[in-house]
Order: sequence, then C-alpha cells, then structure tokens
Amino acid sequence: MDIIIDFLLQSGFALMKDNSLNFIMIAVSFVLFYLAIVKKFEPLLLLPIAFGMFLTNLPGAGLYHPEFFANGNIAWSEFGTGNAGLLDILYLGVKLGIYPSLIFIGVGAMTDFGPLIANPKSLLLGAAAQFGIFFTFLCAKKVGFTGAESGAIGIIGGADGPTAIYLTSKLAPHLLGAIAVAAYSYMALVPVIQPPIMKLLTTKEERKIKMKQLRNVSKTEKIMFTIVVTLLVSMIVPSAAPLVGALMLGNLLRESGVTERLSKTVQNELMNIVTVFLGLSVGATTTAQNFLNINTIKIIVLGVCAFGIGSAAGVLLAKFINLFCKKENRLNPLIGSAGVSAVPMAARVSQVVGQKEEPSNFLLMHAMGPNVAGVIGSAVAAGVLLAIFYS
Repeated sequence: MDIIIDFLLQSGFALMKDNSLNFIMIAVSFVLFYLAIVKKFEPLLLLPIAFGMFLTNLPGAGLYHPEFFANGNIAWSEFGTGNAGLLDILYLGVKLGIYPSLIFIGVGAMTDFGPLIANPKSLLLGAAAQFGIFFTFLCAKKVGFTGAESGAIGIIGGADGPTAIYLTSKLAPHLLGAIAVAAYSYMALVPVIQPPIMKLLTTKEERKIKMKQLRNVSKTEKIMFTIVVTLLVSMIVPSAAPLVGALMLGNLLRESGVTERLSKTVQNELMNIVTVFLGLSVGATTTAQNFLNINTIKIIVLGVCAFGIGSAAGVLLAKFINLFCKKENRLNPLIGSAGVSAVPMAARVSQVVGQKEEPSNFLLMHAMGPNVAGVIGSAVAAGVLLAIFYS
C-alpha cells in the first residue's frame, strides 16, 4: 500500500497544487498549437516550440532545469551526474550557438543574392530596415530593461528568428521564450502588419512605379560576393562572423556548382533536423516563472513596434533615394518594406501590394534584393549588440 501511495504522490496530479501556473503555460501551448496547425502561422518552428512549452511545464517531468543555466553559465557537473533532462541536453545547442548557425547554413543555401548584386541600392534598404532594431533598443531601455535585455528585444525588429534566438541566448537567455514566440508570431503576421504601413507611407502613384528588369548576375560574381562579404563583415564586426560565415558558406555550396549534394542536404535534411531541436529547446525555456510576468507583455508590444518601424524605415529610405534618381531609375518604395529579413514572405507582400495598384507590375525579384540584404543586416546588427553587451 505504501508503494502505491508513494507512486501517486510522485505523479503529476499530486504535484498540481504546487505547480498551478504550469497549467496556464500548458494552456498557452495549446493556443500555439492552434496557431501553428489551424492558422498555419510559421508551423515548422511554432509547432516544435509549442510542444517544447508543453513538455517543459509538465509537473514532475524534469525535462528542463532553468537553474542549470542560471546567470549565463552552464552547470556542466549536473550533466555529468545524469541529472539533466532531455530538453536540458537539447538546449545546449542553443546556449552554445550551434543551432542558429546551422540554420543559417541552410538559409544561405536557399538564398539567391543575385537581385542584391544586380541592384546594390537595395543594400541600403536592407540596412534602413534595421533601424527598428536600434529604435526599439532605446525604447526597451526606457521601460526598464537592461542594455543586454534591450538589445535582445530590439533584434525582433530584424524579423529573423535564428538571429533573434542566437543573440538572446547570449545576452538575455531568461527572455528567450518570450522573444522567440514574439519574433516568429510577427514573422507569420507579415501579410497583416506590413500592408497598412506601406499604404500609409506611399501614394497611389508611387505604388504604381515600374522598375527596370534586373541584369543577369554571373556565377563568378555570386561566388566572389560570398567571400568578400564574409571577409568585410568579419573584419568590421568580428562577433557577427558565426552567423554571416554560416550564411555565406551555405550560399557558396549553392552557387559553386560543385557541391549540389551538400547544398540539397543543408537545405532539407539538416534544416529539418535542426529546426525540430531548435523549436523544442526554445519552447523549453518558456517556464511559468520566465514567461508569466509583465516583461512578456512589454516584449510583445515592443516587438510589434520594432517590426513596424523597420518596415517603415525601408519604405521611407526608398522614397528619399528617389529624390536623387532619374524617373526611369526610380525605386518602387514598396520594396523597402522587404528590408526586414522575413525571407521571402516580405518580398511577396511587396509584390502583392504593388499588383493591387498595377496588375502588370512585377516587384518580387526587385524586393528580394532588400529582403536578402536584411538577412545580412540583422546578423550585423546582432554582432554589434553582441560586441557591446556580451561579456
């Protein structure tokens, strides 16, 4: 009889009274399941995040121990004694910066930098869209976050999930769950958030602007681009080298023409495996203690501001550049909003909004320039913040 009682006292049902907040988080995970499965909001990562959230909040399961990663350190001794849970072990890939870099190799292999190389002005639009990161950084400091926490929150404006996870795991790991959920939620809502901003800041005539067809970019140019960008960025912002280097390695596998098998592997098998581990690990950090507080609400509000301001900055810079361009060389300002690096969704939104005004207008390839520039820009911005606040 004592054995049965002891067994029941160790069950999750017996632990409910001491872990009531955990069931609120389990309910939140069900909401994310709904958004991923029914609404199809970034399901490839939101679904694993939701399941990681579900697992980490099961009373008594012991799958994740936040105290093993307290104060930015790793309690390696706990791993050696077998006390670590499954999610503790998987989370090491986030903590050590492994998963985001591997994701970037896959992203690089799926990215065509040709539109950016063909129209270098689009690099400026991608850079302008990163304004949302630094503006939100200042706002976050104003509402009480530390410099490191503010940098992690600001990176939401880059609309680049792996970069947000990478930077937050270094600067503010206790905010990782809230920032990751906010970042991927807003990326999924690009078609909802961006069009009103784009229409507010442009006239009907500007949205009808047709751009000249982009020139063909040679294989040699694309190969040299990967090497030159890696060299320049790593020399100027060394802390951005892991992300930019991984991105350009993936692109070199794609463009070299001699590693097709590797390119397909990093685009498919590697990306899929790492995405599952990354999602579960991020979800594991969304414990009741870390997630159910006023800071989460602040992050959600600041995140949408970061995203909106980044989109607006790209549009406004395109309008400014047009002041100095001949009529036939003008930019359609709609492509500026694609400077946030939600690839390729933001570029598609530029195309859709443009075609509503002028059905014969094709902006997708033009928008891909600032779109892929935003990927580089967000990685550089993360490197700058890492250099300032990571110790």
